[in-house]
Amino acid sequence: MNEQMRSALEEFIRREAGADRVSIKEAKLLSGGSIQENWFIQAEVAGGAFAPELKLVVRTDAPSGVSGSHCRAEEFALLRAAHAAGVTVPEPLWLCRDASLIGKQFFVMRFVGGIAASHVVVRDAKLGGDRRVLLERLGAELGRIHSIRPPRDDLAFLPSPGSSPALQHVARMRRFLDAHRTAHPALEWGLRWLEINAPERGELVLCHRDFRTGNYMVDENGLTAILDWEFSGWGDPLEDVGWFCAKCWRFGGKGEAGGVGAREDFYRGYASVTGRRLEDEDIHYWEVMAHLNWAVIAVQQAERHLSGEETSLMLALTGHIVPELEYEILMMTEAR
Repeated sequence: MNEQMRSALEEFIRREAGADRVSIKEAKLLSGGSIQENWFIQAEVAGGAFAPELKLVVRTDAPSGVSGSHCRAEEFALLRAAHAAGVTVPEPLWLCRDASLIGKQFFVMRFVGGIAASHVVVRDAKLGGDRRVLLERLGAELGRIHSIRPPRDDLAFLPSPGSSPALQHVARMRRFLDAHRTAHPALEWGLRWLEINAPERGELVLCHRDFRTGNYMVDENGLTAILDWEFSGWGDPLEDVGWFCAKCWRFGGKGEAGGVGAREDFYRGYASVTGRRLEDEDIHYWEVMAHLNWAVIAVQQAERHLSGEETSLMLALTGHIVPELEYEILMMTEAR
């Protein structure tokens, strides 16, 4: 962080916190943000309700993004809605729409401790506490997210999914693949399967749309926060359930629920909040959808690298998972 950005953030935090003086003592870029940048800030605060110290995260745009991700003002609104609904999220504090301050819009939230790295969470049984309890808690958290329903004036920027959330996803992915320079026949097969087998529209809820291992944080005692709301929108609640349970998001773990344990524990936690009993046969469709959606995102991520928009080994490697996803899609749809 350069001095100009540091000074601008000190003045912004001082003003928003109602403090006499703010001095940033530590600032470091956190790992794991391929779409957004997250800066950890530790600041001394003189005067006001936040004295004497604040530990914060400043969230802003990465050099390039993925189509369909929310801007920071929209993500801040989503975070506030989730926080008000009782979802375990970092407390959202302040939004800055003035891009001239540090060169782009940003928002500030409280820092929450814990580990999110998926490969670590899946393999280290000491993290998250009792795994059955963790999965029940995650199911309950998802249920609270799904308690947020349209219409909402504070979330008016979220588009309606129309007559079919499932078919809207199919149409979006097909538009991208039709315009892309490389053919992906296995993905086209999967899209056709999704089209033919699309469920009827049911209730509409706020879907997180990236609710998976890697996007929640845990410590030795349990869950500490649900992260990354930049893809959230109105949709079918089973979309999130299928995403969490999809094989592509298990990171080598044996548990069918996020790689960390049994579906039944996750389902039980969800039912404890929503009263809805989840059935595997209803969720299979959305697991296929998860594989298709992740495959398209992987193609988009690779394109960011190949086009020269953002040179990144991580983005380049993401493109190499597409064949594996295509194989899984074929296997999941072969006998159905």
